[in-house]
Amino acid sequence: MSTSKREEISSHLRYIRQELRDLDQMLTEDGLLPEKTELKEVYNSLDALHQLLTGKIKKKPKPEFDD
Repeated sequence: MSTSKREEISSHLRYIRQELRDLDQMLTEDGLLPEKTELKEVYNSLDALHQLLTGKIKKKPKPEFDD
């Protein structure tokens, strides 16, 4: 995969991750809570894909959501 394509994909993934965080915050503030497991699965999948593309593997990811 070319470097520019990798950077473009990484940029899109960062944007999607931020949008998911914002969506979660808005839903929480409005009292409309989606299934936490669904949000965690999506976030973890995107995070794993981003790590794979960038080659940066986190040893222990910081939890983004409270259980």
